[in-house]
Amino acid sequence: MSLMLEPHPSQIKEEKIYREMGLTDEEFVMIENILGRLPNYTETGLFSVMWSEHCSYKNSKPILKKFPTKGERVLQGPGEGAGIVDIGDNQAVVFKIESHNHPSAIEPYQGAATGVGGIIRDVFSMGARPIALLNSLRFGELENSRTNYLFKEVVAGIAGYGNCIGIPTVGGEVQFDPSYEGNPLVNAMCVGLIDHQDIQKGQATGVGNTVMYVGAKTGRDGIHGATFASEELSEKSEEKRPAVQVGDPFMEKLLLEACLELVKSDALVGIQDMGAAGLTSSSAEMASKAGSGIEMNLDHIPQRETGMTAYEMMLSESQERMLIVVKQGREQEIVDLFSKYGLEAVSVGRVTDDKKLRLIHHGKIVADVPTDALAEDAPVYYKPSEEPAYYREFQEMNEEIPSVEDYKNTLVNLLKQPTISSKEWVYKQYDHQVRTNTVVTPGSDAAVVRIRGTRKALAMTTDCNSRYLYLDPETGGKIAVAEAARNIVCSGGQPLAITDCLNFGNPEKPEIFWQLEKAADGMSEACRALNSPVIGGNVSLYNETKGEAIYPTPVIGMVGLIEDLNHITTQQFKHNGDLIYLIGETKPEFGGSELQKMQNNDIFGKSPTIDLAIESNRQAQLLSVIKEGIVSSAHDIAEGGLAVALAECLFGTNGLGAEVILDGNPVVALFSETQSRFIVSVKEEDKEQFEANVDHSYLIGRVTGDEKLLIKDTSHKVIIEADVHECEQAWKGAIPCLLK
Repeated sequence: MSLMLEPHPSQIKEEKIYREMGLTDEEFVMIENILGRLPNYTETGLFSVMWSEHCSYKNSKPILKKFPTKGERVLQGPGEGAGIVDIGDNQAVVFKIESHNHPSAIEPYQGAATGVGGIIRDVFSMGARPIALLNSLRFGELENSRTNYLFKEVVAGIAGYGNCIGIPTVGGEVQFDPSYEGNPLVNAMCVGLIDHQDIQKGQATGVGNTVMYVGAKTGRDGIHGATFASEELSEKSEEKRPAVQVGDPFMEKLLLEACLELVKSDALVGIQDMGAAGLTSSSAEMASKAGSGIEMNLDHIPQRETGMTAYEMMLSESQERMLIVVKQGREQEIVDLFSKYGLEAVSVGRVTDDKKLRLIHHGKIVADVPTDALAEDAPVYYKPSEEPAYYREFQEMNEEIPSVEDYKNTLVNLLKQPTISSKEWVYKQYDHQVRTNTVVTPGSDAAVVRIRGTRKALAMTTDCNSRYLYLDPETGGKIAVAEAARNIVCSGGQPLAITDCLNFGNPEKPEIFWQLEKAADGMSEACRALNSPVIGGNVSLYNETKGEAIYPTPVIGMVGLIEDLNHITTQQFKHNGDLIYLIGETKPEFGGSELQKMQNNDIFGKSPTIDLAIESNRQAQLLSVIKEGIVSSAHDIAEGGLAVALAECLFGTNGLGAEVILDGNPVVALFSETQSRFIVSVKEEDKEQFEANVDHSYLIGRVTGDEKLLIKDTSHKVIIEADVHECEQAWKGAIPCLLK
């Protein structure tokens, strides 16, 4: 629309036009008070995106304060593009996870692709070279044609962007549950490497320094994307298609290389990705963090479309753009650097000392607002919290052991459950070997990427069992962090820190806010117990369709340090004759389990319990024997219980089998989802050393050479006799079969 059509400030107030932008009546009054006048249309837009939940965390800030964010290795915690952790030798790992849920529900290919593009920019804006991508995806059941379409398109979007830009997608997780049918979750994680001296901050310091715009031109795509991400999906969401951005991975590759060259220049003062809320958030946040102001002339903004208004330019979320601040007088060096890569670098403004964001368009001041009011001083709400009735009901239920007629058949059917079954259909679309540093490819407990020129490697994973969180958010929150750490430890890594993506329903509902609060309590406690601080992340609320919320899903992205390549461990059994140990006791715990879901098509009761002191001790002991070289394989016991974990240890081993003896109730022994347990294989000659160093380790059997999984009870009666090949085919074929 042209400038003539923008409503007058009094009209914005009287007709409550601000409500369409996502502002409440109270917030509009606050804005009036801050400015001492009515805001114009552009200013109303600036406040509406900056005060959206997506940008300001106004409903979740009180919750985020609970997280431990400091540690001896943490170089940068929450508040910048990504968190940074020291890994020794003057190197650091940079990582972050973000959601792109709402865009992916409407336009799954571009929604997922631009989610990947945005998270890559968060990492290289810190000065780091991205080395790996991971993701965490949630969909409804695959029996549904719409879910099938969303699943295929999201995976294609992730693959399309990551493969084109040449960063390997090395790991992730996919889970299926009816609660995600209308509102899929697409969380993307990026991991990068940096030398300490190259660390950059997104700050606009130095009055008189030049603000430059680099990268792609600004179009009308993604306008109000941040606001769109801060409301429930509804029938009207289809109309929000223009709010979904379009990505160009080839442009991003050029931008990445140019920015990594730029960070070596002493002309650079600050750099920030134009992500959610585009030019508005990058300029306001950079100025607010530095205690300065920014004046920009929008006539100089590179534009893809004609007649763009100030409102449109400031709120556009066009992709592959960065805002940088450079020392006054050094602009030409930056222009020359970017032109080498065929990219624009344009001076659009300067740093001021008045703490204002001032925008000039066609010779007029079109916005003049305090930067702190947009960024740091956005309103914070303490939402009411109420324990849901369902939770009390579940807590009062007795633990019941499900009845199972045919153990082998049950195991094969569990292996076919989409949440357990092989995700090869997904990851074979991803290039996970580009740059040739991937040591452990998708399919084991964690992905492992080596650090060139050293003996070190990084283990990385994404985890969250949202069923446990639905049953008991506090316990489920602890388990999510603990499981991520277990996956890192099983790979030979020491957990360093986490990044999280808090995907929840509408926080204005007291029961949903309670889930968020309790989950954060559990996660915080686990982070402290396992010495893995939270270094960043994102909050995605309002994940609801037709008033029904998704399961609470705080996805944990974790990175661990493997000190020597020799410590790398995978889940597959390695040698005929190795001893098989179960670490940890098994209790009858079936609430939220795969067996319960498969038998009842529903989940109920209590979630499994977890003792963080035991968890921490067990992880430390297992990691120490892995480092001593006396563990052939290690795998954590997760969805489906011990039987599923044993089968997974045999897949891909070519010719190996296992013979195991279990005591107690066979249903509990085989399928319970008790936490803090591992399956480990050890060479016969290391038996005594292993047992002396690992508490609660029980010798349950040995690896054989006959491609059979044989499980007996203590009276040597056969409970399960299964052909490994048959189990593997069931596990591998499940998702391709459902997609046909």
